Amino acid sequence: MRLMPLISTVLMFSISGPLFAQEWVEFANRDDRFTCLFPSQPKVTETTYRSEYGADLPAHVYSVTQGESRYSVTVVDYNQARRILTEKSKSCPPGDVVCRGVASGSGEGWWEVDVRAALVYASWQFMQRAAKVTQYQWNFLELVEGHQLLLNNADKSRSYVGIYMHENKLYIVEGTVPAGYPEPAWFQQSLGFLDERGIGLRYQEIYVNGFPAPPRVKRDLQPGNRIDAPDATVGGPPR
Repeated sequence: MRLMPLISTVLMFSISGPLFAQEWVEFANRDDRFTCLFPSQPKVTETTYRSEYGADLPAHVYSVTQGESRYSVTVVDYNQARRILTEKSKSCPPGDVVCRGVASGSGEGWWEVDVRAALVYASWQFMQRAAKVTQYQWNFLELVEGHQLLLNNADKSRSYVGIYMHENKLYIVEGTVPAGYPEPAWFQQSLGFLDERGIGLRYQEIYVNGFPAPPRVKRDLQPGNRIDAPDATVGGPPR
Protein backbone atom coordinates (compact mmCIF):
# COMPACT_ATOMS: atom_id res chain seq x y z
CA MET A 1 0.00 0.00 0.00
CA ARG A 2 1.40 3.41 -0.98
CA LEU A 3 0.99 6.16 1.59
CA MET A 4 0.66 9.77 0.47
CA PRO A 5 1.59 12.92 2.44
CA LEU A 6 -0.76 13.63 5.34
CA ILE A 7 -0.84 17.41 5.46
CA SER A 8 -4.18 18.61 4.06
CA THR A 9 -4.55 15.42 2.05
CA VAL A 10 -7.80 13.51 1.73
CA LEU A 11 -8.45 10.93 -0.97
CA MET A 12 -11.88 9.39 -1.24
CA PHE A 13 -12.61 5.84 -2.36
CA SER A 14 -15.97 5.25 -3.98
CA ILE A 15 -17.59 2.01 -2.85
CA SER A 16 -21.01 1.02 -4.13
CA GLY A 17 -23.55 -1.74 -3.87
CA PRO A 18 -27.27 -2.33 -4.38
CA LEU A 19 -28.15 -0.74 -1.02
CA PHE A 20 -24.96 1.14 -0.29
CA ALA A 21 -22.93 3.88 -1.97
CA GLN A 22 -20.46 6.23 -0.34
CA GLU A 23 -16.94 7.55 -0.40
CA TRP A 24 -14.38 6.31 2.11
CA VAL A 25 -11.14 7.77 3.39
CA GLU A 26 -7.98 6.11 4.67
CA PHE A 27 -7.12 6.97 8.26
CA ALA A 28 -3.64 6.59 9.75
CA ASN A 29 -2.37 6.83 13.32
CA ARG A 30 1.36 6.81 13.93
CA ASP A 31 1.17 6.30 17.71
CA ASP A 32 -0.83 3.08 17.34
CA ARG A 33 0.93 2.31 14.05
CA PHE A 34 -1.96 1.42 11.78
CA THR A 35 -3.99 2.54 8.79
CA CYS A 36 -7.57 1.60 7.93
CA LEU A 37 -10.40 2.69 5.65
CA PHE A 38 -13.29 4.46 7.39
CA PRO A 39 -16.47 6.03 5.97
CA SER A 40 -15.45 9.30 7.69
CA GLN A 41 -12.91 10.62 10.21
CA PRO A 42 -13.23 8.29 13.23
CA LYS A 43 -13.91 9.37 16.79
CA VAL A 44 -11.10 8.37 19.17
CA THR A 45 -11.93 7.12 22.67
CA GLU A 46 -9.49 6.16 25.41
CA THR A 47 -10.49 3.11 27.42
CA THR A 48 -9.11 0.02 29.16
CA TYR A 49 -9.26 -3.61 28.09
CA ARG A 50 -9.38 -6.38 30.67
CA SER A 51 -7.05 -9.18 29.56
CA GLU A 52 -7.60 -12.88 30.24
CA TYR A 53 -5.42 -12.76 33.36
CA GLY A 54 -6.87 -9.56 34.75
CA ALA A 55 -4.62 -6.78 33.46
CA ASP A 56 -6.44 -3.53 32.73
CA LEU A 57 -4.56 -2.52 29.61
CA PRO A 58 -4.66 0.93 27.96
CA ALA A 59 -6.59 0.95 24.70
CA HIS A 60 -7.91 3.29 22.04
CA VAL A 61 -11.14 2.82 20.08
CA TYR A 62 -11.38 4.46 16.65
CA SER A 63 -15.03 4.37 15.61
CA VAL A 64 -17.58 5.64 13.10
CA THR A 65 -21.35 5.15 13.26
CA GLN A 66 -23.23 5.71 10.03
CA GLY A 67 -26.94 5.06 10.23
CA GLU A 68 -27.31 1.50 11.48
CA SER A 69 -23.77 0.57 10.45
CA ARG A 70 -20.86 0.65 12.89
CA TYR A 71 -17.14 0.48 12.22
CA SER A 72 -14.37 0.36 14.81
CA VAL A 73 -10.69 -0.42 15.29
CA THR A 74 -9.66 -1.13 18.90
CA VAL A 75 -5.94 -1.06 19.67
CA VAL A 76 -4.83 -2.62 22.98
CA ASP A 77 -1.30 -2.14 24.31
CA TYR A 78 -0.18 -5.52 25.63
CA ASN A 79 3.29 -4.06 26.19
CA GLN A 80 1.92 -3.01 29.59
CA ALA A 81 0.91 -6.57 30.58
CA ARG A 82 4.26 -7.51 32.10
CA ARG A 83 4.41 -4.49 34.41
CA ILE A 84 0.77 -4.75 35.47
CA LEU A 85 0.64 -8.49 36.11
CA THR A 86 4.07 -8.65 37.75
CA GLU A 87 2.97 -5.96 40.20
CA LYS A 88 -0.35 -7.74 40.73
CA SER A 89 1.44 -11.00 41.50
CA LYS A 90 3.06 -9.40 44.56
CA SER A 91 -0.30 -9.54 46.34
CA CYS A 92 -1.05 -13.16 45.45
CA PRO A 93 -2.01 -15.43 48.37
CA PRO A 94 0.87 -17.55 49.66
CA GLY A 95 1.21 -20.75 47.68
CA ASP A 96 -0.70 -19.46 44.64
CA VAL A 97 1.80 -20.85 42.16
CA VAL A 98 -0.44 -20.13 39.17
CA CYS A 99 -0.49 -16.43 39.96
CA ARG A 100 3.25 -16.25 40.51
CA GLY A 101 4.12 -18.34 37.48
CA VAL A 102 4.60 -22.10 37.41
CA ALA A 103 7.21 -22.59 34.73
CA SER A 104 9.65 -20.85 32.46
CA GLY A 105 7.65 -19.01 29.85
CA SER A 106 4.62 -18.19 31.99
CA GLY A 107 5.96 -15.06 33.71
CA GLU A 108 5.00 -13.60 37.06
CA GLY A 109 1.26 -13.15 37.09
CA TRP A 110 1.24 -15.19 33.87
CA TRP A 111 1.99 -12.11 31.81
CA GLU A 112 3.76 -14.12 29.10
CA VAL A 113 0.79 -16.45 28.76
CA ASP A 114 -1.54 -13.43 28.71
CA VAL A 115 0.31 -11.90 25.76
CA ARG A 116 0.66 -15.19 23.88
CA ALA A 117 -3.06 -15.99 24.28
CA ALA A 118 -4.35 -12.53 23.34
CA LEU A 119 -5.61 -13.51 19.87
CA VAL A 120 -7.50 -16.55 21.12
CA TYR A 121 -8.93 -14.68 24.10
CA ALA A 122 -10.19 -11.79 21.97
CA SER A 123 -11.80 -14.25 19.55
CA TRP A 124 -13.43 -16.09 22.45
CA GLN A 125 -15.02 -12.86 23.69
CA PHE A 126 -16.84 -12.48 20.38
CA MET A 127 -18.01 -16.08 20.59
CA GLN A 128 -19.70 -15.30 23.93
CA ARG A 129 -22.01 -12.75 22.35
CA ALA A 130 -25.70 -13.41 21.78
CA ALA A 131 -24.97 -14.14 18.14
CA LYS A 132 -24.34 -17.10 15.87
CA VAL A 133 -20.75 -17.51 14.71
CA THR A 134 -20.95 -18.63 11.09
CA GLN A 135 -17.26 -18.40 10.29
CA TYR A 136 -14.04 -18.55 12.30
CA GLN A 137 -10.71 -18.85 10.55
CA TRP A 138 -7.02 -18.07 10.65
CA ASN A 139 -5.97 -15.19 8.45
CA PHE A 140 -3.19 -12.66 7.84
CA LEU A 141 -2.81 -9.07 6.66
CA GLU A 142 0.57 -7.86 5.39
CA LEU A 143 1.61 -11.38 6.50
CA VAL A 144 0.77 -10.54 10.16
CA GLU A 145 -1.22 -13.48 11.48
CA GLY A 146 -4.69 -13.09 12.92
CA HIS A 147 -8.20 -14.48 13.27
CA GLN A 148 -11.42 -13.67 11.40
CA LEU A 149 -14.99 -14.17 12.56
CA LEU A 150 -18.42 -13.62 11.02
CA LEU A 151 -21.38 -13.27 13.38
CA ASN A 152 -25.11 -13.19 12.67
CA ASN A 153 -26.62 -11.04 15.40
CA ALA A 154 -30.04 -11.35 17.02
CA ASP A 155 -31.30 -8.20 15.25
CA LYS A 156 -30.38 -9.74 11.86
CA SER A 157 -27.33 -7.51 11.48
CA ARG A 158 -23.97 -9.08 10.68
CA SER A 159 -20.59 -8.38 12.25
CA TYR A 160 -17.33 -8.95 10.42
CA VAL A 161 -14.34 -9.15 12.76
CA GLY A 162 -10.59 -9.27 12.22
CA ILE A 163 -8.13 -9.65 15.12
CA TYR A 164 -4.37 -9.25 14.73
CA MET A 165 -1.34 -8.98 17.04
CA HIS A 166 1.72 -6.96 16.04
CA GLU A 167 4.59 -5.91 18.31
CA ASN A 168 2.48 -6.72 21.38
CA LYS A 169 -0.38 -4.51 20.22
CA LEU A 170 -3.76 -6.15 19.65
CA TYR A 171 -5.85 -4.81 16.76
CA ILE A 172 -9.58 -5.61 16.72
CA VAL A 173 -11.40 -4.55 13.55
CA GLU A 174 -15.19 -4.82 13.67
CA GLY A 175 -17.70 -3.80 11.02
CA THR A 176 -21.43 -4.33 11.66
CA VAL A 177 -24.07 -3.76 8.97
CA PRO A 178 -27.89 -4.22 8.94
CA ALA A 179 -29.63 -7.10 7.21
CA GLY A 180 -29.55 -6.74 3.44
CA TYR A 181 -26.45 -4.54 3.34
CA PRO A 182 -23.30 -5.64 1.49
CA GLU A 183 -20.64 -7.09 3.76
CA PRO A 184 -17.97 -4.55 4.86
CA ALA A 185 -15.12 -6.73 3.66
CA TRP A 186 -13.20 -3.69 2.38
CA PHE A 187 -13.19 -2.32 5.94
CA GLN A 188 -12.10 -5.52 7.65
CA GLN A 189 -9.36 -6.18 5.08
CA SER A 190 -8.06 -2.60 4.86
CA LEU A 191 -6.07 -2.71 8.12
CA GLY A 192 -2.39 -1.98 7.56
CA PHE A 193 0.57 -1.63 9.92
CA LEU A 194 3.16 1.16 10.16
CA ASP A 195 6.81 0.81 11.09
CA GLU A 196 8.74 3.04 13.49
CA ARG A 197 9.23 5.60 10.70
CA GLY A 198 5.56 5.75 9.85
CA ILE A 199 5.88 3.73 6.64
CA GLY A 200 3.42 0.99 5.72
CA LEU A 201 5.10 -2.37 6.29
CA ARG A 202 4.77 -5.88 4.95
CA TYR A 203 6.70 -9.00 5.92
CA GLN A 204 8.34 -11.50 3.60
CA GLU A 205 7.09 -14.43 5.69
CA ILE A 206 4.32 -14.96 8.23
CA TYR A 207 4.78 -12.77 11.32
CA VAL A 208 3.80 -14.41 14.62
CA ASN A 209 3.78 -12.11 17.63
CA GLY A 210 6.25 -13.16 20.33
CA PHE A 211 8.66 -14.84 17.89
CA PRO A 212 11.57 -13.24 16.01
CA ALA A 213 10.17 -11.08 13.24
CA PRO A 214 10.90 -12.20 9.67
CA PRO A 215 12.46 -9.78 7.17
CA ARG A 216 10.26 -6.97 5.93
CA VAL A 217 9.69 -5.92 2.36
CA LYS A 218 12.03 -2.98 1.78
CA ARG A 219 10.24 0.31 1.38
CA ASP A 220 12.52 3.31 0.99
CA LEU A 221 11.96 6.44 3.03
CA GLN A 222 10.95 8.71 0.18
CA PRO A 223 8.50 11.62 -0.24
CA GLY A 224 5.03 10.20 -0.54
CA ASN A 225 5.69 7.15 1.65
CA ARG A 226 5.92 8.60 5.14
CA ILE A 227 3.43 9.32 7.92
CA ASP A 228 4.40 12.75 9.29
CA ALA A 229 1.62 13.35 11.82
CA PRO A 230 0.26 11.41 14.82
CA ASP A 231 -3.08 10.84 13.11
CA ALA A 232 -4.78 12.10 10.02
CA THR A 233 -6.72 11.12 6.97
CA VAL A 234 -4.45 10.12 4.14
CA GLY A 235 -4.63 9.03 0.55
CA GLY A 236 -3.60 5.78 -1.05
CA PRO A 237 -5.17 2.97 -3.03
CA PRO A 238 -7.01 0.25 -1.07
CA ARG A 239 -5.53 -3.24 -1.18
